[in-house]
Amino acid sequence: MNEKDRQFVLCIKNEGCEDLEIRKIYEVLPDDDAAKDEYIRIVDESGEDYLYPSNYFYPVEIALDVRKTLLRVA
Repeated sequence: MNEKDRQFVLCIKNEGCEDLEIRKIYEVLPDDDAAKDEYIRIVDESGEDYLYPSNYFYPVEIALDVRKTLLRVA
């Protein structure tokens, strides 16, 4: 998957999820089955990928040059 196809979300809620930081941007990992059930897969602060309710996040558009930087430092 190239940089322009990557999706990012902003965490807006973390009830019961100590491994999520509110106001932090996370990269979405593709998971069609999770999306059908209104969940989203991300790598959280534990360093592992987990499913979280999609309403804990807000999709954000990020300029391509910023995406490249985010992916390089992640």
